[in-house]
Amino acid sequence: MREIVTFDAYATLINFELGPTTLKVLKDRLDLDNLDVDEFLDDFRVMRFQAVLEAYRPYHEILHSSLRNAMRLHGLEYRESDGDALVEAVPTFGPWPEVPDALRALKTKYEIAIISNTDDNLIARNVENIGVEFDYVITAQQAGAYKPDRQTFEYAFKTMGVEPSQVIHTAQGWEYDHIPTRDLGLKRRVWINRYGRLGSADYQPYDELSDMSGLPALLGC
Repeated sequence: MREIVTFDAYATLINFELGPTTLKVLKDRLDLDNLDVDEFLDDFRVMRFQAVLEAYRPYHEILHSSLRNAMRLHGLEYRESDGDALVEAVPTFGPWPEVPDALRALKTKYEIAIISNTDDNLIARNVENIGVEFDYVITAQQAGAYKPDRQTFEYAFKTMGVEPSQVIHTAQGWEYDHIPTRDLGLKRRVWINRYGRLGSADYQPYDELSDMSGLPALLGC
């Protein structure tokens, strides 16, 4: 029976340097008195999550609107060029160092696929940067919905021609991936906990790794 290892892309496979890039773009406006940069970046992260819970719109629009709202919340001047710069930066991000070798090892036994909250044109170059061929690259643009909406996963299963019981889903994203997949009947779930966050017994069973280097051995490759 076919088995597919699916991956979230950004922060799981790709070093998603959105925070540092945002600070670089806004470097001329981050000297306001009492501005807490970490709080600002956290608010930007939360606003992106809230935006994907709404009716579908392209990811480049979400980056623009979420950044604009976070900046307004913190009294920062927003320019349309700020959002443009972030969108243009996303395709330049490359993989975490251990990712290409881990994927090559997995391909000796499994099909591999990406299920990502992004636009087709944004992720195409990221995949090229990884340098490993995927059997499927499935985006929110194709599904017309963002994770954690189940529609995204159901679209992916249909596109790949598999049942959930044939899928091993691997992701860093807790709220985007592991919470919504708990009850989908997946064969296995693996949390790539790159940032040392706390998990939850409520969403077991899942395996936990600090990066992708141990994934091939975990999955018998």
